This record gives sequence, structure tokens and C-alpha cells, in this order.
Amino acid sequence: MLNVSNDNKVSIPENNTFKSIAKINTEKHYKYFNRILGITLLLVVLFMFLPWTQNIKGAGNVTALKPNQRPQTIQTLISGRIQKWYVNEGDFVKQGDTILFISEIKEDYLDPNLVDNTKDQLDAKSLSVDSYSGKVGALDNQMKSINNERTLKIKQAENKLRQSLLKIKSDSMDLIAAKTQLKIATTQFNRSNQLHKEGLKPMTDVEEKRLKLQDIEAKIITQENKVLSSKNDYINAQVELNRINAEYSEKLAKAKSDQYTALSNQLDTKAQVSKLKNQYANYKIRNGMYYITAPQSGYVNRAIQSGIGENIKEGTPIVSIMPAQYELAVETYVSATDLPLIQKGQHVRIWFDGWPSIVFSGWPNASYGTFGGTVYAIENFMGDNGKYRILIAPDNNDKKWPKEIRLGSGAQTIALLKNVPIWYELWRNLNGFPPDYYKKNEQKIDKKDKK
Repeated sequence: MLNVSNDNKVSIPENNTFKSIAKINTEKHYKYFNRILGITLLLVVLFMFLPWTQNIKGAGNVTALKPNQRPQTIQTLISGRIQKWYVNEGDFVKQGDTILFISEIKEDYLDPNLVDNTKDQLDAKSLSVDSYSGKVGALDNQMKSINNERTLKIKQAENKLRQSLLKIKSDSMDLIAAKTQLKIATTQFNRSNQLHKEGLKPMTDVEEKRLKLQDIEAKIITQENKVLSSKNDYINAQVELNRINAEYSEKLAKAKSDQYTALSNQLDTKAQVSKLKNQYANYKIRNGMYYITAPQSGYVNRAIQSGIGENIKEGTPIVSIMPAQYELAVETYVSATDLPLIQKGQHVRIWFDGWPSIVFSGWPNASYGTFGGTVYAIENFMGDNGKYRILIAPDNNDKKWPKEIRLGSGAQTIALLKNVPIWYELWRNLNGFPPDYYKKNEQKIDKKDKK
């Protein structure tokens, strides 16, 4: 038992006080057990300092490296009825080989002479375009003729207008001369009459002067009539000039309107020609779509549609084809925690389902039956399974992948990271840290690797 002194100090008894302690120290096999226990503890401590390779594991399947090398389905571009099959499942087809023939089911394309009839319509509309072109050219020549005739008519009317103006001036001058003669005749008549009264002139002379005065007065009236007639002719010439301008402007406007109508019809016919060309090309291309051909060389895996006389819609998958030439790759999935540690070109170890392998992922250079690969592409968006897709290509510096591997088979991947002590790896897993969580550790490990 423990002895407690007055100053509250506990005194530990000697070993022979307890029987169990005495037995451990005295019995021989207990001494061996203590040694084994100590050696084991020492080995465990030493084991904790052994190197361990951190890794990222993933699971996926084998696929083709490039999109055009992966299995694909062939769809029909138009709706139709299955008429004849040219291949069977498992057959090898070359690029361009006929797989299936379908017939037309839409009433708009049932005419067997649809392409030829459309070609005739196209030719007729093309001739209409040429006719409208000729009409536009004829109307253009007509407008030129109207302009030339208009110019001549206007010149003729302007000359007549000038003649009328000159005639007005001439008649006005004659009128002025007649008025002058009237003044002279009046003065002579008054003088003769005065001299007759004075007895110096006979009566016959006075009557002669009176007759001359009357003739001049009548001439003035005639001359005034001529002046008014000349002015009337001048007005008529102006009216004629305006009429010519209006008449030929109307003719030009009508010809231009006809030309614009012809141009509008020509453009409308050209649009119809373009539409018919489009229809003609579409019908010719559609005729070529009745024969569904292989887009590339490969093997017919499965006939999705079957039978004869079955109606199919456009875009319906018909057969599944596997390309003959392809490069293997592995698509695997990693968690969001491990994604930042994956980089393009990083080396990865792979083992395939059905391929024997012995793997110690934590021990470097202790894997057998695994194959090398490099990270080819990393998906930037999370998939439906909550992980990121990684595409792995074969490592050209490692041994080749087995030829017996087929697309779609399962694969397991391990991305080897840094070498760390086992105690560090246990501590990291207990704390839930990702590999190489601290940059400080990464720098230390890099220095060790360089050494």
C-alpha cells in the first residue's frame, strides 16, 4: 500500500511490495515479452518514418482518345420508310458504303419527276428574267428617243415664240409709224383747211388731205389689230411650249413607270429563280439522302431499327458503328478535393478489369501488371456523379497497353504524388487533409527529390 506522510507526500513502495511487478521482474518469459514489446515498439517507430507515396485513386472505363474514334450512331436526315438493308450486324463497312435504303413518305416529294419538273420551272423563270431585262432596255431606248424629240420640239416652240415676239415688235413699230403719219396728215389737213379759208388753197386740195387723213386712221386701226394678233400669237407660242413640256414629261413619266414596273417584275422573278434554285438543289440533295452511308470505316455493332416497311422520322438513330481505327484512352473521375492536384501531362498508373495485377499503391516501384498513362484532358465542370472527368492517354515512354482491351471495359487509376513519411500520411488522413495540403511540405519534399 501507499504511505502518506504528514507533509502530504506520497511514497512509492519498493518493487517487491506488489506481486505482479515482482513476477514480471523475476519470471524469465516475462523478461522476453518485455524485450519483444520494446523491439516491436521500436520497429513501429522506425516504420512510421518509412517513405509512403501519396496518391489519388479513381475509377472509370476505357474509351477512345479522340471524339471521332468513339462508337457512334448513324441517324437519318429525312423521314422515310425502310426499303432495303445492305449490311448485317458485325459487318465491316468502308467509308461511303451503303447501309440502308429508305423511300419517301411525304406527299410533297412523292412525284418521281420532281427534280426534272423543278428544273423546267427554273429554266422558264430564267427566261422570264431575260425578257424583263429586254423590256427594261427597250424602255430605256424609248426614254432616250422621247428626250431627243422633246428637245427638238422645245427648240421649235422656242423659235416660234421668238418669231412671235419679233413680229410684235415689228407691228408695234408699224403702229408707231402710222401714228406719226396720222399726226402729219392731221397737221397737213388743218393747214390746207386754213389756207382754203384764206383763199390760198382750192377745195380739192383740202378734200385730198382729208382723204389721206382718213386712210391713215384706217391704217392705224389695221395696224393695232396686227399688234394684238401678234401678241396673241406670242401667247399661243408660250402655251404651246408649256404644252410640249407637259406632254413629253408625261410620256417620260409613263415610260419610267413602265421601266420601274419591269425592273420590279425582273427582281421578283430573280427572287423566284433563286427560290427555285434552292428547291432544285434541296430536291437533288434529298434524293441522295435515301441511301444512308457509313461516315467512316468501322464495324456495325447493332441495328437499332429493324424490319422492312417501318416508318422512321428524321434524326432517328438507325445503326451503331464502331470505328476501325482508334486510340485507347481511359476516362476516370476524381473528387473536387483531389482535382487541384491533377495537371496535364501528369503520369498515372492504370490497371484494367480482367487484366491480372498486383498493386501496392503506397510503395514506389512495387506495382506489377499496371500500365502507364498521362493526363490528356481535364474537365472543368462537375459531372452528374459529383466528380470531375479526367481523360488519360497511354504513356509512350512506358510499355504498351494490351491489345485485348476493348472500349467500355472498367479501369482503375492511381496518380502518384509526393513521397512522405508514413506518420505524416496517417496524420493527414486523421485530420482529413488532402495530399500535400501545406505548400511548406511541398517545398521540403521537392528539395528531397532533387537530392
